[in-house]
Amino acid sequence: MILAYKGIKISYTSLGKGTPVVFLHGFLENLSMWEETTKFLMNNYQCILIDLLGHGDSENMGYIHTMENMAEAVKTVLENLGISKAVFVGHSMGGYVSLACIDLFPDLALGIALLNSTSLPDSEERKQNRTRAINIVKNNPNAYTSMAIANLFAEENRLHFENDIYKIKDQASKISLQGIISALEGMKIRKDRTSVLANFKGPKIIFAGIKDPVLSYEQSCLEAKQNGIDLISFEGGHMSYLENKKQYMMALDRFLNSV
Repeated sequence: MILAYKGIKISYTSLGKGTPVVFLHGFLENLSMWEETTKFLMNNYQCILIDLLGHGDSENMGYIHTMENMAEAVKTVLENLGISKAVFVGHSMGGYVSLACIDLFPDLALGIALLNSTSLPDSEERKQNRTRAINIVKNNPNAYTSMAIANLFAEENRLHFENDIYKIKDQASKISLQGIISALEGMKIRKDRTSVLANFKGPKIIFAGIKDPVLSYEQSCLEAKQNGIDLISFEGGHMSYLENKKQYMMALDRFLNSV
């Protein structure tokens, strides 16, 4: 489905019936990443899948897509569907957007699951890395996306998930240069939302990969402990929904049952 939003198109899908659950993909991904998750859950939940700004079939809104911009687009989709409250499940960048939704619209969220994501802002080193990435993208976007996607998986898993990596690379190759850069710029300047996560009163959980090459597992453990949040650990990298598919889906189902 397509929604007109501030002069651009936002793509989304709604499947199933029950408690609304909003699924937000990560950087260089699109709503199709949730296909197997949706098949597993749609008999019990209304699954709302949204292409974030500049990704999938959603268009660009500018040259910096802030997490707030994306959250406002998500809110518009939910309003269009007549949904006033939902559980948020966000992978990586989708987790940043989920937290922005809670920050901007405090009454919107019933619960939140951060999948390989964090409430922390970019460190100075990470900001510098994103700036370097932007410069690489400008010269060779396909080379950047190809490298970036493979590096999301635990090193020992890259050969085993070769087909999945190829599929994600193919999808990422269709993202415009503007879409890639706008997301990198938006993530680079995102706010520290540790207090948002800590103060959120609904059910909340963090799913973390022990060998995540993007987010420090030790930092995820500390974040969960400091904010009184349950943490589920998976043997794998940043792509738990693929690297640990069965365990991830069972853990997510248990969490959603608790909401």
